[in-house]
This record gives sequence, structure tokens and C-alpha cells, in this order.
Amino acid sequence: MGWMLLILAGFSEVVMVTFMKLSEGFKKLVPSLLSFLAGALSFYLLSLSLLDIPVSTGYGIWTGIGSAGAVMIGMIFFKETKDIKRVFFIFCIIGSIIGLKIVS
Repeated sequence: MGWMLLILAGFSEVVMVTFMKLSEGFKKLVPSLLSFLAGALSFYLLSLSLLDIPVSTGYGIWTGIGSAGAVMIGMIFFKETKDIKRVFFIFCIIGSIIGLKIVS
């Protein structure tokens, strides 16, 4: 159960930063509120997952999902560069997440 909560927390983190971008510096009300709600949900789910998962593993995976997800959202929806170096390092993050899961 802890791992499912951790994955959901990571995806909530991606939703948070996406709405943060759409809020244009918290100048738009609806995206700002959605960003705060997704962030609160992310922290809550992370806290629940850390009841079952070591903090070092949980936090590393949570930030990895958030980082890789934010980069992918940026490339897909916000026209950020899609060069091979960025894609390579996203795969490095994903590989690290998988590695942390394997050794936990």
C-alpha cells in the first residue's frame, strides 16, 4: 500500500508543478488553487507512504517521479527542448527510481 501511495504522491507532485506553471506566478486563481491542492495532496500521500517505506527511499523516489514527470510535461505541453541529452537523463532518473525500489 505504501508504494501505491508513494506513486500517487509523485504524480500529484507533477500535477502541482504543472498547475504552478499555468498559474503564471500565482496570478491566475484557478490554476493557483489547483496547484496548492495538488501539492497538499502530494505531501499528505507522501507522509502516509513513509509509514511503510524508509524516508531515504521514499523521498528519493518521490522527487524522482516529480522531476522526471515535470520534464516530460514540459517537453510535451510547454514546448521545452527535446534533445537526446534531456531524454537520456530522464531515463537515468527512471533507472534510479527502479533501482531504489529493487534494493528496498
